[in-house]
Amino acid sequence: MEAQKKPAYGGQAVIEGVMFGGKNQTVTAVRRKDNTIDYFYLPRKSNPTLQKLKKIPFLRGIIAILEASANGSQHLNFSHERFDLDPENDHKITEQKVSKTTMVLGVATVGVLSFIFGKFVFTLVPAILASFTKPVFSSDISQVLIEGLIKLLLLLIYIYVVSLTPIIRRVFQYHGAEHKVINTFENNLELTVENVQSQSRLHYRCGSSFIIFTVLVGVFIYMFVPTDPLWLRIVDRLALIPIVLGVSFEVLQLTNKFRDIPVLRYLGYPGLWLQLLTTKEPLNDQVEVAIASFQELLKVEKDHTLIEVNTQNITS
Repeated sequence: MEAQKKPAYGGQAVIEGVMFGGKNQTVTAVRRKDNTIDYFYLPRKSNPTLQKLKKIPFLRGIIAILEASANGSQHLNFSHERFDLDPENDHKITEQKVSKTTMVLGVATVGVLSFIFGKFVFTLVPAILASFTKPVFSSDISQVLIEGLIKLLLLLIYIYVVSLTPIIRRVFQYHGAEHKVINTFENNLELTVENVQSQSRLHYRCGSSFIIFTVLVGVFIYMFVPTDPLWLRIVDRLALIPIVLGVSFEVLQLTNKFRDIPVLRYLGYPGLWLQLLTTKEPLNDQVEVAIASFQELLKVEKDHTLIEVNTQNITS
């Protein structure tokens, strides 16, 4: 029970680093080529309208997802610019940027649009492919089940294929390090490499769990709309995207609340199973970066200081 009272910190793996977010601040730590660690700080902007919307069940999930996409893309951009660049050449990054405001808004917009585009693709392609089986599986129920199966297979194949690339494999290792750090913190253990490595690389609140829940929840929601004709099926799928996202977010929240209840904890297992693909066991030096990022977040959150968008280099 004591662990449950702790603040619910979230995180995200980036290229050669980890981002952690708290109530007021987000921090990314990235390992550079010279073995130093760079920090990127991005404060959470408080918008009264969004804060009100985030209190409304089902709608709050959509807002949270879009915010995460916008903010996460900025942290990814930071890591992408620096992970393979010699720190002596950092001035080239500054020279290429027009203005900080333009850069932040541009990257955030691209992040949101990329998420929306990806969601459209993984929603429409399975629906279209499933329609080709209509002569054999003609009922709406069978069509929805086949559509869900195709979507699941496409998702698993996509994750597996991208995980074969060295850079994504390392991102998945940092993803595992992120989860291990959160589990260490929530289990009231000291944040040492040894303690962190002893923890599970899986976590109930992971975004990977959210992805699998959108597939499962979609199957149930699609049962209530027709699958024929194809144009209506496509329109329905597009119109239902916000509903599927909102319900899936609530399911994710429930599975996290139920994770300590013997029977109900199994509701979150589909998400944990998917994390076996989206996370890898991290190396010690990767865990060090994750610990550094989380400790820096705890520091700035404790000081109640909002550090504006900037970077800081510290020798590791």
